[in-house]
Amino acid sequence: MKLEICKKIRQPKGFSASIPNPFPVKGIFDVPQNLMNKAAEAERLIGKLDGITQILPNIEFFLKMYSLKDATSSAQIEGTRATMADAIEMEAGIDGEQDDASDILFYIKALNYGIKRIKEFPLSLRFVRELHQKLMHGARSTHFSDPGEFRTSQNWIGGTTLQNASFVPPPIHEMKIALHDFEKFLYDEKSTLPIVQIAFSHAQFETIHPFLDGNGRAGRMLVTLLLLQRRLLENPVLFLSSYFKKHQKIYYAKLNDYHDGDVFSWLDFFLDGVIDTANKSILVSKNIRQLRDDDMLKVQALAKRESESGVLVLSKLYENPIVNTKMIMSWTGFTRAGAQRVIDRFVDLNILKAEDNGKNYDRKYVYKKYLDAFSD
Repeated sequence: MKLEICKKIRQPKGFSASIPNPFPVKGIFDVPQNLMNKAAEAERLIGKLDGITQILPNIEFFLKMYSLKDATSSAQIEGTRATMADAIEMEAGIDGEQDDASDILFYIKALNYGIKRIKEFPLSLRFVRELHQKLMHGARSTHFSDPGEFRTSQNWIGGTTLQNASFVPPPIHEMKIALHDFEKFLYDEKSTLPIVQIAFSHAQFETIHPFLDGNGRAGRMLVTLLLLQRRLLENPVLFLSSYFKKHQKIYYAKLNDYHDGDVFSWLDFFLDGVIDTANKSILVSKNIRQLRDDDMLKVQALAKRESESGVLVLSKLYENPIVNTKMIMSWTGFTRAGAQRVIDRFVDLNILKAEDNGKNYDRKYVYKKYLDAFSD
């Protein structure tokens, strides 16, 4: 069953734009029973994940790594080539030669702002503009993004011109009307299951495409924040960008299906993403807990002085899994030689792994098993 999300209307300048109908459109809440069952399963798994992560040691470090993973995937969807490791190194002041790693760090800055802000202020158009301002102000960008402001000119997706674009969002007047409907939809907590509302919110936001640049990243960030606002999660531990990145062509195809009225095809894909991501995150949570217990036993088995400094360094590695001698010196107060002895001990214990960066000094060392736990 197809619904009329948009109408393609020819504009005076010769191109056709997709004009959203009043939203939510009739029939959008008539979700087939099989998808309602899938939505209920998705919400059950989100609840299970939320419970497991609340008993994790150092949960703030776990959250940091997961937000870093989401930021990396979301930026990579938009063409960024930097990796999680690049962003970690840039943030820690180690190498940081990958220019577009800054895209990832700006995403994390905006996400952290949103997580804090949503505790006191509901998601709204004002909130969305604030997020965009944090995301884009000062960030590397290939387009003039006008941070924090909805666009005042026509944009398009795909193609080289408005005439051959694969999708043309609504012109300004219609965009403002659609945004008004979208904001009201964000406040609707009664019409359907929260996860269904969140799925349609993301797709509708991408249909409106209200910014000159950064729409994809802002829209994916909204998913996480809506999970918090709708109280499906206590902590931001479910991020879908890695799933969307892994299935990027399907992700774009399903959003196009949504534009064309096949809203339940999009919903089916989105729910599959939630279920897959929640299951993987549950497994990662268990693995991280086991890894911490195993490595802590290794460190505690050392001689007393080595054990004390080792416990300190291990706890710091959960926040900064890529280090050099200078960082260990700052954490412990040891001399360079003392810090290197700690590193060498961690290498012997198979906690840290030396990484060849082409230098004879100030080598990088990676808590690889921890970093790998967050990789697909």
